[in-house]
Amino acid sequence: MSQQRLPPDTGPEHAGALPEYAERVLDVAERIPPGRVMTYGDVAEWLEEGGPRQVGRVMALYGGAVPWWRVVRADGVLLPGHELRALGHYRAEGTPLKEASRAADGHLPRLEMKRARWDGSGHTGGSGHTGGGGRADGGGRAGGRVGGLPPSDVPPCDP
Repeated sequence: MSQQRLPPDTGPEHAGALPEYAERVLDVAERIPPGRVMTYGDVAEWLEEGGPRQVGRVMALYGGAVPWWRVVRADGVLLPGHELRALGHYRAEGTPLKEASRAADGHLPRLEMKRARWDGSGHTGGSGHTGGGGRADGGGRAGGRVGGLPPSDVPPCDP
């Protein structure tokens, strides 16, 4: 698959439906436990498809209904333009942070990636970790799945 484009099921004929790749990325984002994160590259590697740019594109277009703050840059820098919202989530969930020095631009902390990064282990899937009700039926995003798509075939969390 190209490292520059989303899979072909994202064309205009699929405008009313969430692309399969996007559905799979969002399912992974929902499985990340509170207080933990995965990088864009981690998600792509776990899915064995795409790359960090494709995952980032999916999160930018469709990630608002999932815990988007748990899919992050590898360097631990908070998502530009959404730093304060993300920081609120991280603090509420107890996500490990490195506090910024007074000399740092903006004084914003970074994620402490060594402690916060999640590898997908120790989770059997199905219930989701979105802080609300489970997703045993495959639904649960705002308004349910776009176009009524069935649950995707995201690999189990115990690779």
